[in-house]
Amino acid sequence: MREFIIKNGTIIDVENGSSFIGSIEVEGNKVKRIFKKNDVLPVGIDTADAEGKYIIPGLIDMHCHINESYAPHFVASGVTTVRNTAGNVLLLNNLIQKPDNAPTPRVYASDRMIDGTPGQWGPTNYGNFVTDDPEEARKEVRRQVEVGARFIKLYGWIKRDVMEAATDEAKKYGLEVAIDLINSKDVTALDAAKAGVTWFEHASGFAQEIYKGWNTQVDQAEWSHINWEDPDQEKIIELCKKMLEWNVKLCPTMVLFDQAMSYPSIWSPKNNVIESIGNLKNLVQEWKKNIAHIDLIKESTAVINTLTKSIAKTYFDMGGTVVAGTDTPALLNTYPGMALHRELEIFVEIGFSELEALQVATVNAGKSINLDEIGVIREGNIADLVILNDNPLDNIKHTQDIHTIVKGGKVYSQEEILSHIPSDEEMEKSIGEFMEEWEAVGVN
Repeated sequence: MREFIIKNGTIIDVENGSSFIGSIEVEGNKVKRIFKKNDVLPVGIDTADAEGKYIIPGLIDMHCHINESYAPHFVASGVTTVRNTAGNVLLLNNLIQKPDNAPTPRVYASDRMIDGTPGQWGPTNYGNFVTDDPEEARKEVRRQVEVGARFIKLYGWIKRDVMEAATDEAKKYGLEVAIDLINSKDVTALDAAKAGVTWFEHASGFAQEIYKGWNTQVDQAEWSHINWEDPDQEKIIELCKKMLEWNVKLCPTMVLFDQAMSYPSIWSPKNNVIESIGNLKNLVQEWKKNIAHIDLIKESTAVINTLTKSIAKTYFDMGGTVVAGTDTPALLNTYPGMALHRELEIFVEIGFSELEALQVATVNAGKSINLDEIGVIREGNIADLVILNDNPLDNIKHTQDIHTIVKGGKVYSQEEILSHIPSDEEMEKSIGEFMEEWEAVGVN
């Protein structure tokens, strides 16, 4: 079992908001001991000097859709854990089963989303289950429990009684339920909260509750009286108070809307991770396809950009749970791993302190899904560490200036991690094997 010490770095305690110069002893995949500046370090152990560097916990992207082809880009960006919100657990099994020290992120995953007819992503397939039958939804929840889903994901065209049935069934197995109501026509955030839904992805469904009758499918010209750049703060406060009573959790994914609304002046810093992402032809091609529809995206989907930011800040100020996510790789240029850094910038732009921004992507994120061994640099916790060249408490942009990553006790440079990107041939083989397995299972 390998043991080493990272010494003389400034350790940022995201839980208590303090920082101090100290050393971290790592044994295997865990933090064994933390030493203060003048403590005597054990001898005979390999050391790495981090003088002048700043050490934070590995970051957590609480809403993404990961794929093996770009999984290393997350870790190269300092994102060591992801919450995959809809996909297929069997498809992700290669990533889920990786050891802690692999150059791919730890995956906390739901299975395929449960949607209503006709299905926003088409009819039932390996990535989504479409039904208007409450009993069929209960059956699907039980199937997802059996294959190892960590939570249940519902989608925006789900019928109210189906939502209630799926949520009730999930609670029997101790699973939380998340929902994406961006394109919902009939169900609002308050409806879902009353039904027992815990997680509101993109802070969705709030707009439908605040502006009754509005949704992304209606003629937007008829709703031109809404000033989306200056949303009704009194209504936001009123709704957030109600949602707080239901103890819901928000993952606003502000970068998703911000990138679309900012186009063509999107956030796209120059670094080796984003340069590598540019080589992912399929991903880049999808973003280019969406650019062809950018006016519609701005008008009917990303239009809630400012509203979402206001909801996130208001709910957080009231004491509600708000965490950081990106919805990578949705819409356009939501760069795997790197987009989370832009999300942290946006948190600061809307009034969070640098420390609070770090917390929503570390300690608060881990606590929100009961993963207490990540998100904090603490003795006994998993050794996921990001060593930075400058202090993120002075400027949140410094989270992007990465010197070294420690994933599950193994030290990596960004270049080493990016060398693990699978080839097109490897990806084709992996997907082919999954499709054979899925067809063999015979799930509808």
